Amino acid sequence: MNQLKIPKRLTTALVNSLTAGVVPRVGLEHIAVGRKPEVEAILRDMDSIAEGGAAFRLITGRYGSGKSFLLQTIRNYAMDRDFVVADADLSPERRLVGTKGQGLATYRELMSNLSTRTRPDGGALEAVLQRWFSTIQQAVMQEQGLRPDDPALGIEVEQRIYKVTNDMHAMVHGFDFAKVMAAYWNGYKHGEDEIKEAALRWLRGEYATKTEARSELGAGVIIDDDSWYDYIKLWSEFMARIGYKGLLLFIDEGVNLYKITNSVSRQNNYEKLLTMFNDTMQGQAEYLGIFVGGTPQFVEDERRGLFSYDALRTRLIDGRYSAAGYRNYTGPIIRLEMLSHEEILILLQKLTRIHALHFGYNAALVDEQLIRFMEEATSRLGADELLTPREVIRDFMDLLHTLHQHPDASFDDLLAEREAPASGSSTAAEADDFLADFEL
Repeated sequence: MNQLKIPKRLTTALVNSLTAGVVPRVGLEHIAVGRKPEVEAILRDMDSIAEGGAAFRLITGRYGSGKSFLLQTIRNYAMDRDFVVADADLSPERRLVGTKGQGLATYRELMSNLSTRTRPDGGALEAVLQRWFSTIQQAVMQEQGLRPDDPALGIEVEQRIYKVTNDMHAMVHGFDFAKVMAAYWNGYKHGEDEIKEAALRWLRGEYATKTEARSELGAGVIIDDDSWYDYIKLWSEFMARIGYKGLLLFIDEGVNLYKITNSVSRQNNYEKLLTMFNDTMQGQAEYLGIFVGGTPQFVEDERRGLFSYDALRTRLIDGRYSAAGYRNYTGPIIRLEMLSHEEILILLQKLTRIHALHFGYNAALVDEQLIRFMEEATSRLGADELLTPREVIRDFMDLLHTLHQHPDASFDDLLAEREAPASGSSTAAEADDFLADFEL
């Protein structure tokens, strides 16, 4: 217990997030258990992406099964390996395409959450560009022995910047992308903040009309609902050209596409997902990874899910041998199963130590009590279908809080209350609420 060393800011984030039933953004390595094959499969994807390849994965599981946790864990691994990452949750306002700019809204969210190892909390776009300029300047000074105030330094730096952007002219929308990058460099070089901000607005997809972009930046096009994904592919190549390993997108809550009531709109979104899948699988995208989280219904429902779109179903459906019961981690779908009892016990041990460290007391619960808690949770009515890591964690954090705040409370008494028959009725109610989300 005394050997556990975690900064207070991390224990605070962990305790607060887990109590609320949400995934922490930091400190995940301290509570991660299981998922070794899934993580190893995605790390192999990263190796391929860093060499110029691309990857597409659907990560599926019930609500609370650990999809978001796995995505967040991989996101942190990726930043440590010098990838640029961006994440967004889909919603009624954020889709892949839409008649009211929902696709562009997703792009804007991704760009807002753009993160790197040195800027892990988002908003890294400007820092990425300035790091690029600084890296070029340092390289030129070392190679040519130039001083910071030497006029030749600026000329050589500018030539190298234009070399990167000019190489992108042949790509779809590459000319416009390069033109705006050049505008940002000129604003940076001359200290013209208005030009820099206009270029950043354009790159973030914040211009509503071409007229506005033309008047402020001289650009004749803007990033819109139809073109945003093409710019994502540009970003992935650009990140690789300026020294990063690539760009990884983490798109969660795919079930919101499944919930679109208009069949044409839903199919249009699935078609965009198909485009992303084909591009990554067929070599039409480089240095790009796309990881989408969703429920099994989102993928496998043949009336409204991805399997209702035949072009996707034929690409995503399990092969003959995987369907026979063998887990395959090289396919496009990673299905998350419930943690094993051993993994749940390890998780409870970690939570016990972190809670005690955060609040400054000596952990009193022993393994026998943790096992009893685990057995109570897994033996509950409907646990096989509805119990998830989120449910276990939230209940256990509640137990720890109660024991800490009420020294007179007894573990045995609290658990005895949970073991009462009434506990089954709450599970049934949760089941009704869960199923109600998918009523047509």
